[in-house]
Amino acid sequence: MPFFAMLFSWWRGATYGTLLTTWFSGQAVGTDRFGNRYYQTRDGKRRWVLYAGTVEASRVPPDWHGWLHHTFADPPTVAALPAKAWEAGHQPNLTGTADAYRPDGSLARSGVRPPATGDYQPWKPE
Repeated sequence: MPFFAMLFSWWRGATYGTLLTTWFSGQAVGTDRFGNRYYQTRDGKRRWVLYAGTVEASRVPPDWHGWLHHTFADPPTVAALPAKAWEAGHQPNLTGTADAYRPDGSLARSGVRPPATGDYQPWKPE
């Protein structure tokens, strides 16, 4: 990554300041299935993530999110949250990607709206 892009663009990855902080005072804690790396200071007061790819907060799974915000004392590598049978796996925000949700009638899906059923009555002020 070019020097100035890394120096000023936080959305492409870690800036030099974040990398220096990570190098001098960061202690690696673990990684998630998306490749994000998690760190904390040696005293455990500050916690942060180095994203794998574009910086997008929705790419942080719930268990790591709880650890980052001091909801959980131990990281998921030490004490993982038990998964419920009804829970689906975490997905980041897919808006703007090919995998985004496109309902019937969406211009991005097929461009053809379903026919009107006639059950809609518009509101008319009296």
